[in-house]
Amino acid sequence: MLVREVQCRSLLSRSRLADYCINPYIGCQHACIYCYADSYTRRFTEHTEAWGEFVDVKINAPIVLEREVNSKPRGTVFLSSLTDPYQPLEERYTLTRRLLEILLRHRYPIFIQTKSALVLRDLDLIKRFPDGEVGFTITTLNDEHRRLFEPSSSPVEERLRALGKFRESGVKTFVFLGPILPYISDQDVEGFLREISRVGADYVYFDRLNLKPGLWLKLESHIKNYEPHLVDEWKRILNENMGYYKALKARISKTAGELGLNCIFCF
Repeated sequence: MLVREVQCRSLLSRSRLADYCINPYIGCQHACIYCYADSYTRRFTEHTEAWGEFVDVKINAPIVLEREVNSKPRGTVFLSSLTDPYQPLEERYTLTRRLLEILLRHRYPIFIQTKSALVLRDLDLIKRFPDGEVGFTITTLNDEHRRLFEPSSSPVEERLRALGKFRESGVKTFVFLGPILPYISDQDVEGFLREISRVGADYVYFDRLNLKPGLWLKLESHIKNYEPHLVDEWKRILNENMGYYKALKARISKTAGELGLNCIFCF
């Protein structure tokens, strides 16, 4: 794993997901096979290492943010779009925590999305935000599949426990089931929704796979190694086959309605 400490010139970026987005790191140790950030990151860096094998740490991020919050209009900040703000290196560098301290002091609303139970470390800060949300990406309840597609992320049970603790503390919470991994995420989507309902979440997002350039080649190779019988099915579905997603939406909507879950579809 290549870890470099780098200097950044700016941190608060305008975003379509919120008013601003902050990425404290470049790269991500979670090494998710399906991550769209892989191709995007390579367009703007010289990295040639495999995704998950490099992280640039924006070591001066707190200094830069302190300057920017004094010069830009207040708005909701999303952490993060191209990395996980709570990947394992955050335990050592505490960048995300120090950024949250600044945002809290300046009363910026926050919107956090992660695959890591490490976010619980900052519960004391997050629950003090007058307008804060924390969400967990969960693509499957099957931890064996989690290890295949998200090898260095927190186990599913740890994420669910963390979700419950934020919920109990009065923090607004959500779950993001995305990307939907055909014939994996949807094996028991009804059971997935029942589990989320049991733990508690204010809403659940659903999104399909985002096939950035080169991603299918990596996915196809990975699936062939572990679930070869799924390759042809994935090709069929990913080739703009909306019939699959239409049927899945109907299943989700039916069960969510029965459970009183608020679901948001991004496709």
